[in-house]
Amino acid sequence: MASRDVMRSTARGFGRYYNPDAGGALRMDTNTNALGPNPAAERYLREARPDINGYPNTYSDGLRDALASLYGLERENFVAGAGSDEMLDVCMKTFSDWGDACAVPVPSYSLYNYFIAANGGRAVESDLTPDFQLDVDGIARSGAKMAIAPSPNNPTGNAFRRRDVEDLLSRFEGVLVVDEAYGEYAGGSMIPRVREFDNLVVLRTFSKAYAMAGLRVGYAAACGDLADMMNSVKIPYSLNVLSEGAAVAALGDQGFIERSRRMVSEERPRLSAGLRRLGFEPFPSDANFVLARSPVDHAALVGGLKERGVMIRDFGSKRRTEGCVRMTVGTAEMNALVLDRIADAMEGMA
Repeated sequence: MASRDVMRSTARGFGRYYNPDAGGALRMDTNTNALGPNPAAERYLREARPDINGYPNTYSDGLRDALASLYGLERENFVAGAGSDEMLDVCMKTFSDWGDACAVPVPSYSLYNYFIAANGGRAVESDLTPDFQLDVDGIARSGAKMAIAPSPNNPTGNAFRRRDVEDLLSRFEGVLVVDEAYGEYAGGSMIPRVREFDNLVVLRTFSKAYAMAGLRVGYAAACGDLADMMNSVKIPYSLNVLSEGAAVAALGDQGFIERSRRMVSEERPRLSAGLRRLGFEPFPSDANFVLARSPVDHAALVGGLKERGVMIRDFGSKRRTEGCVRMTVGTAEMNALVLDRIADAMEGMA
């Protein structure tokens, strides 16, 4: 067996990412859109006849133009690629050197630390406050070259206070990456402010509210200088022609985004109320998922639900989310099914 000594030293401790055998289970573990695939993107894919012998546009200019129109900015304020995960990787490659520190909130998205380490950096953990808000003073004094602020935060679900983000941008000497993967559900965005702050990068994705996770489309917005630096580092042609065309089509159907947002805003409090009736402690959420502390063993609950055809995420063994599970906000029918299966699983554990 080959030794891991052949790997880059910063990657030797890596394991594979979450990859369960889902079978035919109801997936309430990935926070995709419960309304199903994006209809405008599906229409485009049915009708498109792209020249697959030719390369896509080097920097996805068509998508960047559509984004500029949506946000009232310029094409040169945007970077587009294969999911916001690629944008995270590009941020690390662009704004940090080997050994540089990046401040990361705890708890937050596990892949932040992966991208930092993969690019030779050091993660400097910054615990969120008891109500899961940013420790602005701690990050500002961290001496990090970069900082990440996911808003709404995953897995806690809450958005960070806008005044805290603005304060951090004013005080932090490095580049602040505001990850708005779930931003469509929270309302508002820092994207319109990118020309105001020369140390701000905002990330968004088409995988969540836009219901296009399988096509892997994401983008970053920043002032022209930062965006140019990122485009200079980003792999050319990384976004394929079909995904770019589908994303442009999806941007043209903002009615679907509004229906998705309305469904979540109506169903999220109902799901949380149902969880409370079962003895859970759900946390406030601005996203399309709910984190809740379980009244029974978290791992046994997740396993029992999988046996009953429902998948949720287990965060109960991680620091600051001890005993917690996370589930996507679904339609009324989905949520009723999930709550029923949770009750059944808990009864089976008694």
